[in-house]
Amino acid sequence: MRRWIVTILCLVQFVDVLGVTSATTAIPAIIDGLHLDRSAAGPIATMYAMFFGGLLILGARLGDRYGHRRILLIGIVAFALVSVVGGTATGLVQVLVARAAQGAAAALCVPSALRLLVHAAPEGRHRTSALAAWSAVGAAAGASGFLVGGVLAQVLGWQAVFWVNGPVGVVLAVGIMALVPALPPQRTREPLDIAGAILLIGSLMAIVLGCSLLASEATRGPGVAAIATGVVLGVGFVFRQRQAADPLIPLDAFRSSNIRIGTTVSFVNTATTSSSAVLATLFLQNQLGASPIAAGLTLMALSVAATAGSTLVRPLSRWLDSRRLAISGLGVIAGGNLVLVLSYGTWWGIAVGTGLAGFGIGLSSVAATSIGTNVPETSQAAPRAS
Repeated sequence: MRRWIVTILCLVQFVDVLGVTSATTAIPAIIDGLHLDRSAAGPIATMYAMFFGGLLILGARLGDRYGHRRILLIGIVAFALVSVVGGTATGLVQVLVARAAQGAAAALCVPSALRLLVHAAPEGRHRTSALAAWSAVGAAAGASGFLVGGVLAQVLGWQAVFWVNGPVGVVLAVGIMALVPALPPQRTREPLDIAGAILLIGSLMAIVLGCSLLASEATRGPGVAAIATGVVLGVGFVFRQRQAADPLIPLDAFRSSNIRIGTTVSFVNTATTSSSAVLATLFLQNQLGASPIAAGLTLMALSVAATAGSTLVRPLSRWLDSRRLAISGLGVIAGGNLVLVLSYGTWWGIAVGTGLAGFGIGLSSVAATSIGTNVPETSQAAPRAS
């Protein structure tokens, strides 16, 4: 029974991460189909991540308060319903709204799914295996999404990238209701730290938006202003957490070295691989003339290598602890990005570079999740692992 619970929860991770990358391969088709300016690529690529990152902590605390299974089901239903908004889009604004709503729904799903997974797998090798499966599925979805998006966009049209989420969401909801037991809410009396949530969401969204605006010289000034605003809001969030009676992030979490290390490694994992993969798929299609399917197939090197890397974590853990595994994985990712730089403009360089990066993230993502979830029960707010 535990195996089925782990499987369905890992599928939640797969679908949510798939939503990040599947639309990326379809961006050129979306731009052409809606007759948009090329500058629309940036907002389309970042909108999902902006709302996902901004609402992730709030999603975790809602699970603590109202029950993780309930919040997970709400997120999955919302994710499925948003497919209508995206699939019927007739302009840029509607596409951006759909991507933002998908990101918000994923922010409800992922922390609660991870919390339920940790509860279902007892400590020791069973939990290591479950976390390895979670990380492997996420890494595989991150890359296979490029292929899925390419196939859907080329064969059925870019709208299919959104429509596919409807039936998938229904299947996941049925599986969770049938297999995953509910956990009692952890926080039923304390009020949510709404002020802290607003500051955190505003900070993260402003920083992500600002970084996306830096890509164009015309919007570089507003980008810098947005980043500065995000930093100011972030400082305000820290002060708020010190004063709040029931802070959005428990104070013990700030003091936990495991949470700090796990979060940092997860951030570096995502920052150094997702950005490279997005640039690679755009370069393959816009510069090398690859079709969406060919671009997706090339980036499957990342998916296959990530699965291989995460599979090796369990045997390697007999000789290396999680922190050494994380360092090793980050080193391999750095090597993959170096190959991408030195082989700029070549098809083989993209395949080899993303493959190395995939193998590295397979190692380091499992290690980051293991480190970040090895905390007292009171600090378990289910941080995301990439």
